[in-house]
Amino acid sequence: MTISPITVRRSGTADAAALVRLRALMLEDMGADVGDENAPWRAAAEAWFTRRLGDPSNFAVFVVDDPELGVVSCAAGTCDSRAPGPTNPGGLHGHVFNICTDRRRRRLGLARACLDALLAWYRTETEVRTIDLNATSNGIELYQSFGFDAPRYPALQLRLGPPLGRGFGSD
Repeated sequence: MTISPITVRRSGTADAAALVRLRALMLEDMGADVGDENAPWRAAAEAWFTRRLGDPSNFAVFVVDDPELGVVSCAAGTCDSRAPGPTNPGGLHGHVFNICTDRRRRRLGLARACLDALLAWYRTETEVRTIDLNATSNGIELYQSFGFDAPRYPALQLRLGPPLGRGFGSD
């Protein structure tokens, strides 16, 4: 199966549910238990995507549509305000995430096309000059082919979990 030529478009709020579907697929491929279609995180993620897609200056998602399956590939990116520094006087920093392709359409260059469009957005429509992403073993070669490399200083992470005495979605 080929999708030829590959047409990439910028995502809109109507794509939020499809972005959640692809996010679930990506997280599942990473070993996460994503639950069923009614898992509470999905509604929260759809609302989040809808809200963020309404802020096109700081958030973008590029997608590829398939005539049979709808949205089959995506790449998302945010612009985050950080403290300015000598190499980034504006303080704007990019983060790429949610790069995923439907299993039935992989190895066709769709994720590459989406990422290429996202990086073009960063270059032409933002002041971002440093972009981070978290790579899986399945995607690292793609990201390296675009010039992504290990950061000078290793990233560390602390996972706090939910606030004490509270679960997801409680007040």
